[in-house]
Amino acid sequence: MLRLRRIPLEYGKENIIFLSKRNKLFCAEHCSSTMKVEVHGGSTPIYGMTAIVDSDTILKPDELGLSPNAFEKIGIPEGSEVSLILSSAPSSINSLRRKIKGGVLGAKEYKSIVNDITLGRYSKLEIAALEVAESSFITPQEVFFMSEAIAEEQENLKWHRDIVVDEVSIGGVPGNQVGPIVSSIVIGAGMCMPKIAKRSASDPSGAVEVMETMCDVDLDKGAIMGMVEGIGGCIALCGGKMSLSPIDNILFDVEQSLGVGMTQQKVISIISQAISGGITHLVVDIPVGQSSIVRTMGEAMRLRKLFEYVSDMVGIDANVVITDGSEPIGRGIGPVLESRDIMSVLRCNEDAPRELREKALFIAGRVLEFDPKLRGGHGYYRAQEILDSGRALEIMNRLVYAQGKGTPSPLGTLTRDITASTSGVVESIDCAQINRIAMVAGAPLDKGAGVDLLVKVGDEIQQGEILYRIHASQSMAFAFAGGLAEGNSGFKISSDLSSALG
Repeated sequence: MLRLRRIPLEYGKENIIFLSKRNKLFCAEHCSSTMKVEVHGGSTPIYGMTAIVDSDTILKPDELGLSPNAFEKIGIPEGSEVSLILSSAPSSINSLRRKIKGGVLGAKEYKSIVNDITLGRYSKLEIAALEVAESSFITPQEVFFMSEAIAEEQENLKWHRDIVVDEVSIGGVPGNQVGPIVSSIVIGAGMCMPKIAKRSASDPSGAVEVMETMCDVDLDKGAIMGMVEGIGGCIALCGGKMSLSPIDNILFDVEQSLGVGMTQQKVISIISQAISGGITHLVVDIPVGQSSIVRTMGEAMRLRKLFEYVSDMVGIDANVVITDGSEPIGRGIGPVLESRDIMSVLRCNEDAPRELREKALFIAGRVLEFDPKLRGGHGYYRAQEILDSGRALEIMNRLVYAQGKGTPSPLGTLTRDITASTSGVVESIDCAQINRIAMVAGAPLDKGAGVDLLVKVGDEIQQGEILYRIHASQSMAFAFAGGLAEGNSGFKISSDLSSALG
């Protein structure tokens, strides 16, 4: 037996099990970075990767150390006796190998894979292999099996209402954060909209990050239930005190490490989270553009049909819309900058980004038309009425105060202006490059980092005129973002006016 010790070292959210190099019960020389072991003695076994410690000051030979994440899971105090054994291969490992080779898996196999991932029996390397294999080839039935298996791994929220709505975007378009505006409008119309969203994996901001610049988003189940009962909705974090889908959070962490958002995995994530959140009606936005995540109309149509098939199979009424993702929507890219634009739209300011307002009204209108009392085609006008009356702003203020209004996040004070190298007309903006620059500057983790666009496609500009301003808080991130923009600004400027205007 070994005595348990908490080691204050973390590697993401991976369970790390520390062993002394002089441990006599377990041969450290036989350990490898990919070896899985099990720790027994707590309420549930802990599965994790081993790390060898060559210092008795940090860890004595008769001790076993756990990273903070693993220590919290085992649920017993330091000094408790625990045992260690080599972990056998997960029962679903053969299914994983078949998938990697291009095989088609059944419902039981996906349930087994999901169960093993939930228990922590898969390493990040194995999960990444699964996601890459699925991105290469996965059938619509497999997407349904995986979505259903994930949803079955946790308790689902129940709202006891006939219609519970949400909206979500595939992402990839700078400044496309309409979620808080849509939520304010829809809740203002009297519909139930509990938005419990994850942090952004592949975009400079998400609804949670934007809301976090103004108030608390890490709410527990009781607080969320109370807000939905009292106001009609919330904008809260999925993965903190309230975790709708623990395995989805594990998959999300791997996606974040890879720095990509795979479209098939997005369908699985969106549908499984909708099931867990008790959503009955869902609007899905698929932006299409040459530098967006979805680049062709053919790809968008295939993705739309996949969403429709899986949502039908799980009993969710989904309205999938294909929108223009060829250029940025709002001006700000990054949590603080996007929050500024969102509040400008909600306040109906004359200088509010027009494209952001119109996109929010369009999506909100689609959500509102789930209401059987509203005539078809009237959703947009109802949304416009709620926004222009100030009702949406009132709802946003109520949400902010109810969730715990905080000190507004400051905008990054390190700034660099990126200017036009030639005179002409802005012909196109590379959405992927602008997003990349904003994220290298620190967004979304650094709320004040990002890119502030000062010109749009179709604008006539002069050489030396500012195209956008980079904001950052950390000097290294600021330097990297500036260097990236210097190499490729993301703007294509044409001196031929007729060509630029199409």
